[in-house]
Amino acid sequence: MTSQPPNPENDPENQGENNGQNNNQDPFQAMFQQFLGQSGMSAEDLQKMGIPTDPAGMQAMFAQVQSMFSAGPSDGPVNWKAAKDHARRVVAAAGDPSVDDAQRKIVADAVQLAHLWVEDHTSFGAPGAEPGAWSRAEWVEATFETWKEITGPVAESMSTALTDSIQGQLPEEMAGMLGGASGMLANAGSMMFAMQLGQVLGGLAAEVVSSSDIGFPLAKDRAAMLPRNVKEFGADLGVPQQEVVIYLAVREVAHARLFHAAPWLRQYVIDLITTFSEEIHIDMDRIEGLASQIDPSDPAAVQEALGSGMFMPEQTPTQKATLKRLETILALIEGWVDVVTVRATTNLPGAAALAETMRRRRASGGPAEHAFGSFVGLELRPRRMREAAEFWRFVEQRRGLDDRDGLWEAPELLPTDEDLDDPAGYESRRGLLTASDEEFDAALEQLLGGEGDTTPPESEDPQSPQS
Repeated sequence: MTSQPPNPENDPENQGENNGQNNNQDPFQAMFQQFLGQSGMSAEDLQKMGIPTDPAGMQAMFAQVQSMFSAGPSDGPVNWKAAKDHARRVVAAAGDPSVDDAQRKIVADAVQLAHLWVEDHTSFGAPGAEPGAWSRAEWVEATFETWKEITGPVAESMSTALTDSIQGQLPEEMAGMLGGASGMLANAGSMMFAMQLGQVLGGLAAEVVSSSDIGFPLAKDRAAMLPRNVKEFGADLGVPQQEVVIYLAVREVAHARLFHAAPWLRQYVIDLITTFSEEIHIDMDRIEGLASQIDPSDPAAVQEALGSGMFMPEQTPTQKATLKRLETILALIEGWVDVVTVRATTNLPGAAALAETMRRRRASGGPAEHAFGSFVGLELRPRRMREAAEFWRFVEQRRGLDDRDGLWEAPELLPTDEDLDDPAGYESRRGLLTASDEEFDAALEQLLGGEGDTTPPESEDPQSPQS
């Protein structure tokens, strides 16, 4: 049992000394320490509430609380620095050793071999920058700008809704007295969102095996693998670790080649995500109805509520249409990568087991990915991955590898959700838009030469007279 340390502020002999020290003490820290002295809480009690007990952690917490109330409205809907700092703390708490030279060499060798294996299975060339090796903290730093772009619209909506709701419920005479406190409310919401975002990103950093693991490159013009996560991914699969590294390197190389050859693709995916996010609004009526079910003294319950999607209303028609397009493009990306990877790893004994594990993983997602989905109302799931892979195989068998990869030239050329159900009818529905050069030239020649040909076509009607 942990004994309670004496509270020096209760000792009359120390009152004078304490008074002198408190002149320079953070007021939030002084209030918190006074509360602890009166409550009799132990370090274990604080840890259960998610409150740090080490001096450095407590100092950081006090600084965050103070910034919540002192930051100006111009700081935006999210305290991005606090979000990143919290993600780094989550990563550090789980242990995040730096990537050493031996790990970097393993990744570099696997990537080099992956390029050789992939070369004959796509018409896309290798990008200039090779995938590197990152720690979890390096992943947070490298991908954070993309997370800001993706989650910013959600944060804006949540901050506005919470502030407007609180102000709208105040009596008219009190609303006038609120004055500058509206900025304080906005910043409190900003800090709440930042802490939740940091928690989610810290969790994702422990799950992803590469920079494109969620379906598209989170770090623009950069690619990498996370050696520690790669090792944990293959720990219980019964496949030699060397094979696991090579297999995941092939997938990362395939992703890198695709997004390098189709420079429009990454921003296209991000634009769909932000279009979805901009439509999100906070259902305040639902919040008020559920608030009575949450015990504010139970941090775990509050955390679960924030990450459960309870604040998100039903999707709008625009969101439903956008989500369908997003799921289709993610499935097409994943299906293409799957086809290339399967072809490139035929000589890898454990490739079939690894492929099935990866398909299930992409179809179901991990705990942190589900938390992100609940947090922003969107899960990045390639729900039709198998149908997409079958589509790419069909096109390659019918038209060849170059024409298959040529469909990535522009979004207008890619199949729709309907096309995934009927690959054989894709070409007839798209007509000359997807025709090969030979087919286009033949159609053009027929069109131009048709003016001088006045012979009516032979009837296919069995009842028509035969010449």
